[in-house]
Amino acid sequence: MQQGRIVIADDDPVIRMDLKAMLEDLGHEVVGEADNGEAACYMCKSAKPDLVILDIMMPKMSGLEAASAISKVRLAPVLMLTAYSEAPMIEEATRAGVLAYLVKPFRKQELQPAIEVSLARYRELQALEGQIDTLHDQMETRKAVGRAKAILMARHDLAEREAFRRLQAQSLSMGKSLREIADAIILTEDLNVARA
Repeated sequence: MQQGRIVIADDDPVIRMDLKAMLEDLGHEVVGEADNGEAACYMCKSAKPDLVILDIMMPKMSGLEAASAISKVRLAPVLMLTAYSEAPMIEEATRAGVLAYLVKPFRKQELQPAIEVSLARYRELQALEGQIDTLHDQMETRKAVGRAKAILMARHDLAEREAFRRLQAQSLSMGKSLREIADAIILTEDLNVARA
């Protein structure tokens, strides 16, 4: 069982009190309580919780609006705790970035699995985003290396293989990445073209 630091937001103080007691019984630490979605967003920014549990209907900013804002900037995974179980509401919660959905009234035994699912899905999401960033960097590096090879081939009348070998040799001798060498060649070429 994974324990975490949790922010809870519900406009009903009795529900917040019960939820806090359940979470603490499960070994979690409640690091913030809010009675509206706007306050929950601010708390997430300052407390940096492992999870935020939101009610849907709250004043100032609904739980769905707060979930969307929190998810958009990856402040924390969001678990929605609400009395609304209609399919359109669940679909809207999913679009807002909610990772788990628990319907009131709920029991303490249902809470921990929902927390575990939220945390696991959030870790998977972060891993996928990391892979996307890596692939994007690799793609940008390939483009830069391709352009730098073309510049070297035109400038020195080289075959593609020899142009790439020179890029690699320069990278090794200077202790710079292939991307940094390619970017430097492209920048130099762009400056030469601008001067001409």
